Amino acid sequence: MAVSEGLAIGALAQRTGLAVSAIRYYEAQGLIAPWRNAGGQRRYQRADIRRLSFVMIAQQFGLTLPEIGKVLSGLPGNRTPTPQDWQKISVGLRDHLDQRIDTLTRLRDNLDGCIGCGCLSLPKCALYNPDDRAKSKGSGPRYLMGDTPEA
Repeated sequence: MAVSEGLAIGALAQRTGLAVSAIRYYEAQGLIAPWRNAGGQRRYQRADIRRLSFVMIAQQFGLTLPEIGKVLSGLPGNRTPTPQDWQKISVGLRDHLDQRIDTLTRLRDNLDGCIGCGCLSLPKCALYNPDDRAKSKGSGPRYLMGDTPEA
């Protein structure tokens, strides 16, 4: 197969380990953009192997598909990304990963105590969150999100 003919969806599935249905889903989400050959079959660029691999990795980082799409929009669509392209992306992902690590660390460290939800459903919560003070900081698990209880 000549490179100009592109990859069939089955070949892309084999190379990435993704199901054909997953590839079609990512296409529908705008993460890859195949073209149709004269016979109407989808054809993919070799660069789509790396794009889909990045999608799988970014999901493990906790990025949503819209966030992944935004990152991928900075990559060239007509060629395989260079190490410089990936370097630019990795710099942007570091902040996201650092925030996720901080959140997971707080969760781990507070897993056996109050997670700051303000529910007061556990007897111990009254010690961490008397009179539901966390509620004044907003919705959600405030202490897990980085707020600190007043002394």
